[in-house]
Amino acid sequence: MNETAHILVIEDEVKLAALLHDYLVAANYRVSVLDSGAGASVWVRENTPSAILLDLMLPDKDGLSVCREIREFSSVPILIVTARVEEIDRLVGLELGADDYICKPFSPREVVARVKAVLRRSSLRNAGSGTALIAALELDEARFEIRVHGQRVVLTPVEFRLLKKLIAHPGQVFSRQQLINASYLDHRIVSDRTVDSHIKNLRHKLIAAGADAISSVYGVGYRLEWNADAAA
Repeated sequence: MNETAHILVIEDEVKLAALLHDYLVAANYRVSVLDSGAGASVWVRENTPSAILLDLMLPDKDGLSVCREIREFSSVPILIVTARVEEIDRLVGLELGADDYICKPFSPREVVARVKAVLRRSSLRNAGSGTALIAALELDEARFEIRVHGQRVVLTPVEFRLLKKLIAHPGQVFSRQQLINASYLDHRIVSDRTVDSHIKNLRHKLIAAGADAISSVYGVGYRLEWNADAAA
């Protein structure tokens, strides 16, 4: 996969863009670099990269606008890069459709690892391995139950809705507010700690059934991070 994957870096800091370029090339990726948000969506439409590293603070057009434009026609994996950690919750809340978030300053090796991970998740979905995930976690909406490789697991209605939201988009990070909106249909006011407690209970039930599938993203929220080895 690495030999053919084409990574687009949209970054206006010349030295940083060059650094990312060199590390990604060393990891056997093909890399293109844009230093402005203007025209980025047109470039993506014409060149169909495998993944995008997108800085938020860009000249001419900001990264948020670029992300929205790209999501109108493409599901290409997008990794948002930001220098302000406090922005992340807001970004997730906007449901821009980004696949991961990287905070500056960062290690270039970490960026390469994140790119590999997001490409792997994308490859699994596109190749149909996502059906293996759905098959391993069968949802029974009538009973608010799931089956993990055929093993019955009873969930509360809130736990079931949480899992349903996560399983619909494997690998995507969801903020606590997004999970609250998906889990409480009466729109009651619920604290982040309540969501954390439900996730903790849900995670314990899945692990007990042999599926360590939910991971937390510090300062952001949660995602379904399917481990094929653990699920086998």
